[in-house]
Amino acid sequence: MSSTDRIIGQPVSRVDGPLKVTGQARYAGEFKPGPLLYGSVVNSTIACGRILKIDTEAAERLPGVVLVLTHRNRPPMAAESEAYEDDDAADGGPFRPLYSDRILYSGQPIALVVAESLEMAEHAGSLIRVEYQRQPHQTDLMTELENAHPAPAELPENRGDAAGAFAAAAIRLELQYSTPVEHHNPMEPHASTVHYLPDGCLEVYDKTQGVQNCMRYLEQVLGLEGRIRVISPFVGGAFGSGLRPQYQLVLAAMAALQLQRSVRVTLKRQQMFTFGYRPRTVQRLRLGAAADGSLLSITHQAIGQTSRFEDFTEHEVEWSGMLYHCSNVSFDYRLVPLDVHTPLDMRAPGAAIGVYALECAMDELAYAAKIDPLELRLRNYAERNANEDKPWSSKALRECYQQGAERFGWATRPMAPRSMREDGKLTGWGMATGIWEAIQMPASATACLESSGRLIVQSATADIGTGTYTVMSQIAAETMAMRIDQVEFRLGDSALAQAPLSGGSATVSSVGSAVQQACMALRQKLLDRAQQSPASRFSGARLQDVAFLDAGLQLSERPETRVTYAELLSLGGSLEASASVEPGEQRNAFATATHSAVFAEVKVDEALGTLQVTRIVSAIAAGRVINPQTATNQIVGGVVWGVGMALQEETRIDHHLGRYMNHNLAEYHIPVQADIGKIEAFFVEERDEIVNDLGSKGVGEIGIVGVAAAIANAVFHATGKRVRDLPITLDKLL
Repeated sequence: MSSTDRIIGQPVSRVDGPLKVTGQARYAGEFKPGPLLYGSVVNSTIACGRILKIDTEAAERLPGVVLVLTHRNRPPMAAESEAYEDDDAADGGPFRPLYSDRILYSGQPIALVVAESLEMAEHAGSLIRVEYQRQPHQTDLMTELENAHPAPAELPENRGDAAGAFAAAAIRLELQYSTPVEHHNPMEPHASTVHYLPDGCLEVYDKTQGVQNCMRYLEQVLGLEGRIRVISPFVGGAFGSGLRPQYQLVLAAMAALQLQRSVRVTLKRQQMFTFGYRPRTVQRLRLGAAADGSLLSITHQAIGQTSRFEDFTEHEVEWSGMLYHCSNVSFDYRLVPLDVHTPLDMRAPGAAIGVYALECAMDELAYAAKIDPLELRLRNYAERNANEDKPWSSKALRECYQQGAERFGWATRPMAPRSMREDGKLTGWGMATGIWEAIQMPASATACLESSGRLIVQSATADIGTGTYTVMSQIAAETMAMRIDQVEFRLGDSALAQAPLSGGSATVSSVGSAVQQACMALRQKLLDRAQQSPASRFSGARLQDVAFLDAGLQLSERPETRVTYAELLSLGGSLEASASVEPGEQRNAFATATHSAVFAEVKVDEALGTLQVTRIVSAIAAGRVINPQTATNQIVGGVVWGVGMALQEETRIDHHLGRYMNHNLAEYHIPVQADIGKIEAFFVEERDEIVNDLGSKGVGEIGIVGVAAAIANAVFHATGKRVRDLPITLDKLL
């Protein structure tokens, strides 16, 4: 076997790892393209109203302050009537920083101070005095539930008679679950460094999950078509917070245009709480089942909060119509507009909270029917996606259940709550199912085999910490029969080949497919060059007649007929090929998804009132896994976040002020090392020849789905108390 075979599927260490651990990887707030000015954002202190007066004189008099930008003196911006959007926009009019004197939410940016140093800019910002006309505000979802309106979301059609089947069911459950506001809080804060070029163009270094999205957004908002280039080679975590351009990007660009100088704006940690977030929701489920636990009726209703200027929607309720077999299903999804910023996609948006409610309800049904929770799920296993009335392209969920249960030891679990103790602590075991759609989006890539023998592959995608540099290098190396150290993958530049936003677990299936096809086109060009001479030994050979091995090509039936890439490149220099891909027509007849089974153990000390997640087993079916090492990292990271979601994460708001109160990492609690027990994440074998040519479904989102539910179910098993309002804090448990 060739030394270059089977690079895909191998646990290759991150090719960008050395740059990161040696500090050579530069992030948006670290680029310094010549002399820089520094911007500090001033935020509103009220939740609704108008600015009557904004006094900037004291700030402007300070030495070193060069500009105070407000709604009164900003550069021209697209008018509210001129529709412009980004690739992850919600329905409505997107927020425009410094657009007018209107205050739409607490923390809204109302001024940007630009100075020779960041310290001077921040000090000057503290001297700005603002007089407001306050207007009544409402930020509490729970008091406004009756004012909800239908969400502009495409829901599956209701099927059967859910109400009638529920009324006739032997077991009837009516349940309500709620989830709080959560904020993304990546390690790297949002920052934009805008380099003003002599020709009036802007070279922008931004923290983003989509450089071309940011480029188009700035072009539209500021009328700069063809004058923007956005660069983002490294992203220090995003989790969805970088899908939409955030306000520091526009502010930095406006200041650079006004001053014709380069400007950097970096948000502070507290300001990371002044834009998108996971929305607060209330979910109501009605489950009707036969005495043996077979589902007869499901009704899933969700109410989420949104802003007054946009309707933010997620895929929140439809999971209940596809995860289990049921002939009578009803969906309802509504929104409550509040005086807050628009929510934003956060890891596994919609599924993380929608599946949480469904899987807790399934656990409650298991106890009502006196059936083991795993057995209940197997009894209601869905062989088809009934929402679309399509078979699955692949579904190894049974294997996830079986292998996960075996590794966890589920077979020894007693059914009764409070029946397990270990080391004097109540012990509980819970489980849940996870699901996430297997998405593919249009994408492009280029591959260039240089005369030096190095393969350069490019696409304008992002690496948000998931290992994109590495897996794309693996795909290219295997397709071209080269070693991975002979491949360089370039990304994060809006000037490169078109790529979608890096999110939704779609990057490998989308950009990876484009990389594979670009390399296949390059193989054809290599064969064409090998056939240039009429007397060529490859004359008349077709691509399927040729084997690519060890950076060379040879005839499959005559391996001695071989030529290396180096020999071909010496004949005419470098070779380049491009490819654009989109979801294949073969997908249309199938439903596609990643599935998982999550098993959790918790221990509760009744004397001390402490709750600890001691063990989690997560079994994932995700098609072909390109890199088990980086993929496992993704699952473990999702599990850790699921622990935080279940037990800690909650952004608290003072509704009297309309302001977030725990807007820092001291009081916004996320798991630390001591909070995390043993995590075992593994992939079950699953072949899928429908989802894309790579057979890969993506793993970024699925890791968190089902984790909070498994923990909540384990807490019930340990204590006998059902907490339906996340997070499960000690006050609720006691």
